[in-house]
Amino acid sequence: MKTSDHRLLRRRDLLCTGALASLGLAPVRASARAAITLRFSHVVAEETPKGLAANRFKVLLEQRSEGRIAVQVFPNSQLYGDRDEMQALQLGAVDLVAPSLSKFGRIGLPEFELFDLPFTFDSLTQVRRITQGPLGQRLFEGLTRQGLIGLGYFDNGFKQMSANRPLLAPANFAGLRMRVQPSGVISAQMRALGAQPVTLGFSETRQALASGVVDGTENPVSNFWTQGMHLVQRHLSLTDHGYLGYAVVTNQRLWQHLSPNDRKLVQQALQDALTFANDIADRQNDQALQALRASHATQIHLLTPAQRDQLRQAVRPVQRHLAKRIGAHWLDQLQQAL
Repeated sequence: MKTSDHRLLRRRDLLCTGALASLGLAPVRASARAAITLRFSHVVAEETPKGLAANRFKVLLEQRSEGRIAVQVFPNSQLYGDRDEMQALQLGAVDLVAPSLSKFGRIGLPEFELFDLPFTFDSLTQVRRITQGPLGQRLFEGLTRQGLIGLGYFDNGFKQMSANRPLLAPANFAGLRMRVQPSGVISAQMRALGAQPVTLGFSETRQALASGVVDGTENPVSNFWTQGMHLVQRHLSLTDHGYLGYAVVTNQRLWQHLSPNDRKLVQQALQDALTFANDIADRQNDQALQALRASHATQIHLLTPAQRDQLRQAVRPVQRHLAKRIGAHWLDQLQQAL
């Protein structure tokens, strides 16, 4: 195992009483008597929907197990980043991760890139027809090929485009180096718009924008704000072009090791935490947009219906790209579900 895999020796519980109180929950002193400790690693800030969901899951599970199961949460890529968190989970170096759905393509599950198709979903209600329906379950069943178990989906809303110039038409993307997640569909989307996709880990993105390694990126407003990208990007265009969601996954070996009762405790606490995250996702993005406007650091652009339709037409070839990559039958199932 790599030296980096031994960073877990330095781990510590990062949640303080004040952070837990902000969730409306009382902390439980679980560490001294815990029979099981679950390590939950993620790559975003604690005040994002994902960070708040992880913290709420910790408190709920520790309360309901009466301290017998402890959860250690490691936000902001403190243990592992985008590139290595899935491998760390497969190796058993962590127990839970919550990667964006785009990242499953890199481990041989490109069908998850259905969620990356631009201008496919008009609302979170449509998204949940997939994540809470038979198609979402079929996607999870494929995780077993990689030794993983899917425990639940949740949202971070819709993505917007940022750069140091307004991005209102395909011509505005020409020549830009745009940071993307490791998704063949998102890369194809950027090329269709005339930009050059550059795959970078989320934790590297702000510095890459600041140094000019990349010119722009796409994010929900909550991620854009909490990562301080507004300080290094002069323009944010509210395109609502794509959805960003996550899946909480665990290691199959760990899951089989847990007793049926402990699995039930984990699942119930997680589902309650994910319901909480879904309820606040829109609110967090709205609050971040208000804060962004108040900061006057970034100019915000609202697209007209005609401008948004022009972008939609430009990225139509991406659907053909996905059909070749994963098979037309997945696209057919998506359309039927919608």
